[in-house]
Amino acid sequence: MRSVDETGTRAVPDELLERVAAGDKASYAELFDLLASRCLGLARRVVVSAPLAEEVVQDAWLQVWRTASTFDRSRGSAVTWVMTLVHRRAVDRVRHDSAAARRDVAYEARRPIGYDSVSESAVDRDEVRRIRRCLDGLTNKQREAIDLAYFRGRTYGEVAGDLAVNPATVKTRIRDGLQRLRTCMGGL
Repeated sequence: MRSVDETGTRAVPDELLERVAAGDKASYAELFDLLASRCLGLARRVVVSAPLAEEVVQDAWLQVWRTASTFDRSRGSAVTWVMTLVHRRAVDRVRHDSAAARRDVAYEARRPIGYDSVSESAVDRDEVRRIRRCLDGLTNKQREAIDLAYFRGRTYGEVAGDLAVNPATVKTRIRDGLQRLRTCMGGL
C-alpha cells in the first residue's frame, strides 16, 4: 500500500500520516485516497447501514486530521491506527443506536396500550407481507447481490469476488433490484 509522492519516490501511509500531523493537506488527501474504501468497508460491516457507515468514516477522518499528532510508529502502522479509529467510531455508533432503541422500547413499554394497537399490528403484518412479496419479485441474482451488499455490508468489489462476476454486473443487479423493489413498494 504505497503511493508516489511529489518527488517521485514512494510514500508509505506512516510517512503520509506524519505529514498530516504537520498539517499537510495533500498528504491527508493522499492517505484518504489510499484507505477510504477499506475504512468504508469496515464501517459497513459494523454498522450495516451504508449511510451510517459513511457518517462513521467522515467522523473518523475528521478525527484523523485532528489527532494525527498522536500517531506513534513504534506502537503500530498508520493503516492500523486509522482502521482502529474507524472501528471505534463504528462500534460507538452501534452502541449509541442500540441504547437509543432500548430507551425507546422501555418508554413504549411504560405507555398504556391504546385502542389502535390491534389496527397497528394488522398494518404491520400487511407491510411485512408486502415487503416479502416484493422481495420474491426479484431475480435470484438480484436478491443475492442486494443481500450481500446491504444486509451483510459487503462492498461492490467484495460482492463481485463472492459471486465471481464483474463489479459492473454487481452494480447493475443491485440497481435493477432496488428499482424493482421501489416500484413494487409504490415508490416509497
